[in-house]
Amino acid sequence: MGGMKQVGILREEEKQTAITLGELKVMGVGVFCWCNRCRHTATLTTSELLVEMTPDFPVPEVGPRLICSDCGSKDIATRPAWPFLGAGTLH
Repeated sequence: MGGMKQVGILREEEKQTAITLGELKVMGVGVFCWCNRCRHTATLTTSELLVEMTPDFPVPEVGPRLICSDCGSKDIATRPAWPFLGAGTLH
C-alpha cells in the first residue's frame, strides 16, 4: 500500500505548477529573496525582474539567476513575498 500512496503523491505533485512572475505582477506581489550563504534578504518587485525575465518565468527558478548584493553568492532562494507571511519568514 505504501507504493500506491507514493504514486498518488507523485501524480499530485506533477499537477502543481509554480507561480509565475506574470501572475505575481497581476496580484501586486513581489519576490522575497534570501541568500543561503549569508542570510541576507531582499524583496524585489516583479517589474524589476520582468526587465530580464518573461512573465511565464517560475518564481522558484528566479533565485539561481540572482547574485547576493552582500556576499556575492549565487545560492539564492526565492518565493512570493506574500504579505501575510511577513518579510522575515523563510518558509
